[in-house]
Amino acid sequence: MNAIDELAGHTSSGFAHWGYVLAAFCALLLAVWLGDGARRREPGGKVRIAALVAMALWALLCAAMGAGSLPAQLAETLRDLGWLGLVYALFASDGRNGHMGPVRPLMIVLAFVEALQAIAIMLQLWFGAIEGVEEMIFHISVMLRLLVTTGVLVLVHNLYVGAVAQQRIAVRWACAAMALVWGYDLNFYTIAYLANWVPDNLVAIRALTQIIATVLLAFGAARAQSSLRFSPSRTIAFQSLSLLVIGGYMIVMVGAAQSLAWLGGNASQLAQLGFAVAITVLVLAVMPSKRLRGWAKVVLAKHLFQHRYDYRAEWLRFTRTIGHGGAQALPLHARVVQALADITDSAQGLLLVPSETGDLELAGRWQWPAAEVPGMAMEAASVAFFEQHGFIVDLDEVRAGTDHQGERARVPGWLVEDREAWALVPLLHFERLVGMVVLGRPPVTRQLDWEDFDLLRVVGQQLASYLAENNGQVALLEANRFDEFNRRIAFVMHDIKNLASQLSLLSRNAERHAENPAFRADMLVTLRNSTDKLNALLARLSRYGKAAPEKLAGTDVADVCKGVVTRYAGAQGPRAHAVGETSFGVLAHRETLEQVLLHLVQNAIDASPQGMPVLLRWRIEGTEGCIDVVDTGAGMSADFVRNGLFKPFVSTKSGGFGIGAFEAREMVRAMRGRLDVESREGLGSRFTIRLPLAPAAEQHVSPGTGEGSDEKKVA
Repeated sequence: MNAIDELAGHTSSGFAHWGYVLAAFCALLLAVWLGDGARRREPGGKVRIAALVAMALWALLCAAMGAGSLPAQLAETLRDLGWLGLVYALFASDGRNGHMGPVRPLMIVLAFVEALQAIAIMLQLWFGAIEGVEEMIFHISVMLRLLVTTGVLVLVHNLYVGAVAQQRIAVRWACAAMALVWGYDLNFYTIAYLANWVPDNLVAIRALTQIIATVLLAFGAARAQSSLRFSPSRTIAFQSLSLLVIGGYMIVMVGAAQSLAWLGGNASQLAQLGFAVAITVLVLAVMPSKRLRGWAKVVLAKHLFQHRYDYRAEWLRFTRTIGHGGAQALPLHARVVQALADITDSAQGLLLVPSETGDLELAGRWQWPAAEVPGMAMEAASVAFFEQHGFIVDLDEVRAGTDHQGERARVPGWLVEDREAWALVPLLHFERLVGMVVLGRPPVTRQLDWEDFDLLRVVGQQLASYLAENNGQVALLEANRFDEFNRRIAFVMHDIKNLASQLSLLSRNAERHAENPAFRADMLVTLRNSTDKLNALLARLSRYGKAAPEKLAGTDVADVCKGVVTRYAGAQGPRAHAVGETSFGVLAHRETLEQVLLHLVQNAIDASPQGMPVLLRWRIEGTEGCIDVVDTGAGMSADFVRNGLFKPFVSTKSGGFGIGAFEAREMVRAMRGRLDVESREGLGSRFTIRLPLAPAAEQHVSPGTGEGSDEKKVA
């Protein structure tokens, strides 16, 4: 068995000797061929020649003195530096040194680590005779080789994937050669570190890899060259950075564990265990951090790419977000905010849309339930400013006092006070503002630049077209529902016409047959049936109220509210409470105001839990008299308030027409007033009727009768 092993060792040694000789010959031959003037001036030509000469020198020393000799190890360092220089030259071959900013520091670090091999060789030369020192230096040298090998493989990977498709031919064969050399070295030194020695057969195969790499370089040099453009994929770059971090972490772990093992005894085992536990806890605490990942993406985008955004990936994600439908999908307004927030990595956002009075109001939220948005989120004058300029506002600049085009005076105070609000993006469709998106602060805050503004402006225009199209579809659907309603009214009119015909015929016959007992009996039956039909019809139509009042007069608010509360005095469930210190008069139509309040109070009672009160509060605010209907029910989302509450035929009640809230608002408007709504899901709702105060001659103000104390108790 020993004879067979000895024969195998001689065979491997002979194969390695002639293999390294052949590798040196091929490298020198290719270097001479590349030394021609035209080829030498190609991108990376001179560095490629230097790398081949260094590889030839190393191969000759391995053949003459053995791969483990000190001169061969020193020559291997020169070979590695030559290959590293070739990688650097290929990165910089497009002539744009600005792209080399993030690559150059990594190159310097790898070159420095490789240069440490010379120090290790000198230490081995001076102290190799001391027992245990040679093994320690061997492990240090192998760890340094592993670190350089991992780093260069990451660079080679980025070098290839960073070139556009038609230009990869320029680096394809060089990258293949370097991947072969460094990939084999990674496995070679890993085995050497684990086995604590280098098998002869692996040394022999290493010579073969050098020959194949030289052939690949020659084949690539014979191909047509094209200029290199460095534009790596963001996903690949991020993964490569992660790979480099993991590789460095592994090497540090192995080195630390080996260093602790050299301490010896039980103390080393305890130190290794404590080190492993501490590092594991640190990794588990840091790696899942969204802030850490966000920081890494910002650094990569800032220092490694010509453009901050991968526009193809952003467009695909934008399309998926907006086009996502189904029962589980977010409402359109929330998807609009999400599509814009994903671009800037914002974690939350709001959508403000124009109301019928021209100001902006909240229409949708995305992951921002805590934002306090007033009923009038932005005044009409500010809306006109953003509609004219289309200016995207960096709110941090506004807080710092910067004012580019007068936007500082137009940004609402609640946005400036909310430190989580980061940017304000107008959505313009044919020079008309259809919405405004408030972006929340991302995990890693940065200053918006020209590329952010350009992309947000274009995406905002696209989102505005989606919102305009949706508004058109909603208006068309509403018109179709009005048509349906008109058809239903036609049937009602048909029933009324039939009843009118029956009564008309009955009245004519009564003139001739009034004395006939049989006729009188039939007449009573007919009248009873007609009355029942009319009552049923009126019951169905009573919810829609009357037409706009013809005359407005001073109306005592407290009297109307107390009258409404009286109607619910014996009702089951929540009771209504009238709260107010003084009474005052408003310009209104008493019956119409009472009908509106009855509808709002009934809805509040239906929405409130059993036993919870519904409040009617009246107060004066400026030149308006206000009546609040407050409940503590389930509340409504901003999307429903905006798109469903005042839309005809949209009802949450089974069998309802959904026209009650619409009619209530129209009645209040007919009295020259306004109906405002504030609601929060899970907290309740407040409907506020605002009517102009009656002139002093028509005011009927009386002191309160204790309701003010009730208000304080209930509040």
